[in-house]
Amino acid sequence: MNHIRLISPVDGSVYAERPLIGSAALEQALHEANQAQRAWRELSIEQRASYCLKAVEAMLAMQDEIIPELAWQMGRPVRYGAGELRGFEERARYMVGIAARALADVVPPPKDGFRRYIRREPLGTVLVIAPWNYPYLTAVNAIIPALMAGNAVLLKHASQTLLVGERFALAFERAGLPHGLFRNLVLEHGQTATLIASGQVQQVNFTGSVNGGKLMESAAAGHFIGVGLELGGKDPAYVRADADLAHAVENLVDGAFFNSGQSCCGIERIYVDKAIYPDFVEGFVELTRQYVLGNPLKEATTLGPLVRAQAAEFVRGQIAEAQAKGARALIDSSHFAGDAAGTPYMAPQVLTEVNHQMAVMREESFGPVVGIMPVANDAEAIALMNDSPYGLSAAIWSSDLDAAERIGGQLETGTVFMNRCDYLDPALAWTGVKHTGRGATLSSLGYEHLTRPKSFHLRHVL
Repeated sequence: MNHIRLISPVDGSVYAERPLIGSAALEQALHEANQAQRAWRELSIEQRASYCLKAVEAMLAMQDEIIPELAWQMGRPVRYGAGELRGFEERARYMVGIAARALADVVPPPKDGFRRYIRREPLGTVLVIAPWNYPYLTAVNAIIPALMAGNAVLLKHASQTLLVGERFALAFERAGLPHGLFRNLVLEHGQTATLIASGQVQQVNFTGSVNGGKLMESAAAGHFIGVGLELGGKDPAYVRADADLAHAVENLVDGAFFNSGQSCCGIERIYVDKAIYPDFVEGFVELTRQYVLGNPLKEATTLGPLVRAQAAEFVRGQIAEAQAKGARALIDSSHFAGDAAGTPYMAPQVLTEVNHQMAVMREESFGPVVGIMPVANDAEAIALMNDSPYGLSAAIWSSDLDAAERIGGQLETGTVFMNRCDYLDPALAWTGVKHTGRGATLSSLGYEHLTRPKSFHLRHVL
């Protein structure tokens, strides 16, 4: 097949179709990126910032078109579409704002007779491979800092969000970015692997599945290029007895079911102190029942379809397996009129009487289901939270800051939250441990993976 088809989860129609780039056109794009980057790296950080900020403004000016496009492409209700663009803007402006400091020379203590410093130099061409679930937020994490660091950028967006890549290209075109410096590519998996192995890109930033990350590393093996990976998650939350119960319920229901649960850092398992467990579960179920499942283009909808019918069937399979092993499902899906087997439309589900012998408590669900377990103390909660091959984020609900820090220090995770979840602060590094990946985006540390250190050791000879 020489085309990519975008099948909308809204109604199963073909929403967009684009031809794959040919080998000659890809070679030309690589050549143009290389030529453009040589001139771009010579610009000052202030000059690069001017282009990037104009692109941000150009993207925001397209909001009225982007919001319904997102609903059609990946199913997020239109009432939430503006939120992703607000996050896009926050991250982009922050990374532009810190670039001068993050990319400044590192100067060691003075040494008589010498001038010594470490300069951060751009890598060359960066390939960004972005996912569909937060298509603007995940892509901007790498695109803006890569450009600010002096690199050229090639973007390969997920087939489910083909139009997002085109929006990025249009925003940079309207900003007047030099020709060739940014290019949106329509590629299939084999072409992507060939590009990575070509030796013509110097860094790959991939966000996606664990299996996808393994393919990235395999394609890059032996080519001495950097690979940044943000992969799967099975993010836990722990609600201590001293937590603000109403606040915990409200935040965790949202953390579990926003975006139909299709978030790498969404809450997929919850551990609650047994003293407040019954009240927590009751409040959680009551709030979950208030969701409105339906067409994401309608303002009343608060829970849209999953990205495709197969994704919904996978989650339904996890729920069925858990029930067969003794789990109790607390949500009657018949109360959600849009729920229908064989479609992407799926009611949210809350499971109790779960354990870690069930896949729903171990394997990534990426859908609107969450299991809730009672725990006796902090030690039991920590052990269960760490009982996972993943480690992206973990959330603690408590009124005791010291306790949260102590617990967080024992968790195997990239980010520790207290009294919130599922949020990326651009001032903090976004990273993971174990099968969740390696490398970091955002914060000043994000620039370290998009540059190489070059040491200058200059001796005065009189």
